[in-house]
Amino acid sequence: MTCKIKALYSQNGTLNSYKIPQGKPDPLLDQNKSTGENQMNESTTLNPNKLANFLNKRPEDFTKKDIIHYIEKNDIRMLNFRYIGGDGKLKLLNFIINDRNYLDKILSVGERVDGSSLFSYIEASSSDLYVVPRYRTAFANPFSEVPAIDILCSYYDRDGQALSIAPENILKKAHASLKEKTGMQLEALGELEFYVSSELDRIYSPTPQKGYHESHPFAKWELVRVEAMARISEMGGRIKYGHSEVGNIVSGDWEYVQHEIEFLPVNVEEAADQLAIAKWVVREVAYKYGLEVSFAPKIIVGHAGSGLHIHSRLVKDGKNMMIDETGSLSETARKMIGGLLELAPSITAFGNIVPTSYLRLVPHQEAPTNICWGDRNRSVLVRVPLGWKGVSNMIYDANPKEKEPYIDPMSNQTVELRSADGSANVYLLLASITTAARHGLENIDSLKIAEKLYVSYDVGKKQQGLNLPQLPASCFEAGEQLLKDRAFYEKYQVFPTAMIDGVAASLMKYKDKDLSERMFGNGDALMQLVKQYLHCG
Repeated sequence: MTCKIKALYSQNGTLNSYKIPQGKPDPLLDQNKSTGENQMNESTTLNPNKLANFLNKRPEDFTKKDIIHYIEKNDIRMLNFRYIGGDGKLKLLNFIINDRNYLDKILSVGERVDGSSLFSYIEASSSDLYVVPRYRTAFANPFSEVPAIDILCSYYDRDGQALSIAPENILKKAHASLKEKTGMQLEALGELEFYVSSELDRIYSPTPQKGYHESHPFAKWELVRVEAMARISEMGGRIKYGHSEVGNIVSGDWEYVQHEIEFLPVNVEEAADQLAIAKWVVREVAYKYGLEVSFAPKIIVGHAGSGLHIHSRLVKDGKNMMIDETGSLSETARKMIGGLLELAPSITAFGNIVPTSYLRLVPHQEAPTNICWGDRNRSVLVRVPLGWKGVSNMIYDANPKEKEPYIDPMSNQTVELRSADGSANVYLLLASITTAARHGLENIDSLKIAEKLYVSYDVGKKQQGLNLPQLPASCFEAGEQLLKDRAFYEKYQVFPTAMIDGVAASLMKYKDKDLSERMFGNGDALMQLVKQYLHCG
């Protein structure tokens, strides 16, 4: 059954029709029946994830038998393996489903790939790796002309051990280390910002730097964002909302319009998966309309860049540990913030990995340069956003006849790291944030660091007289900081030595120290640099 929404836009921005498929339930597997129909709770009701809806299961409970069942009942003809390469982008391996036995084998043992072509740290003389599917990540591919199921994979070496340098494995180890040492798990969400570029539409032409939360026709290409959100949610992505962002750029006969998709907090490993998928989906949807999308930190120098802000929270036994019994920011949260601030310079080695990243991290661009934190303050590196403390009366004031009580089962309080951008390998970025959280909880000086670096003013408007530590100003400096902090990342064997050496070397090869100063005033050279990294990440 399909639901038709007739108020979306065609390629030229006019209204058009669009369909969002809704999953059609099938008789449950025997193993599902045993749970009873009353188990069809909020995890599956209204869930746009096609497999979860069809199987009446949460993705984390998917089995090989579930996936085969879905394939057989929905005439799926192709299986695709996807995995993250050393460049942070999704790779692809296609399988035609020849018969049930072949399908069973692929899903059971995975396949071989050439690791030396995927990672720069692997020698060609010993490059064979296995890619093995993670069933919870399975989704119906909405872009394939041949009906297909895609699954994200993990890498394993020749001995069947998880590949030490694989991004998803490093994140898995970082999270396991945090849970083992602190008893808490990390949940995270990303704010994915991007620009859509097209020929200038002279009807309702955009106003520079004034696009925040505008709606069509003042915000162009809303259809790309909305369709991408629908597709991502069908694949299992947990989306909070989407909106147009501040960035509107007009350059000659072209316009660049900025959008954002923000996710809901999930297990940090799932958060990385959904961000990686989301970037692919946004690009695919835009390509369908003949448009170009960029997640680059800078599109045009002097205009708003695109960040990848990461919100995170520590959770234990289903309770948000970022607040105390009074609803105030907890000691645990302040220790975590201290860890993020202490490792912030080296986190840029994973979150800001192209030279244009440091054209965004400049004063007066609502991007951080000083290492500090504050409440509700968008000029700082780590922001503590509003958390709905003591405001439960709002809905009843807005709706005087509403009597139904509402109790949120978990506090919404997070902390937001605002330095990273779309160039990041999201798995390594989230692994570094997880490492910083663990370090903050272990370090006896974390509370002192947090207390020292708290600010209550607009840092961007008070540059004079500040005595705050600074983020790196180039990839080269970020590489230096990573080598300086390497012990924190290598602790508990989370980040391999070869990975730290390789990341630092790749950053320092840019030789971009003092790049902004060297290129100041040279518009042509700056534009060429921006174009070079337009499709990073």
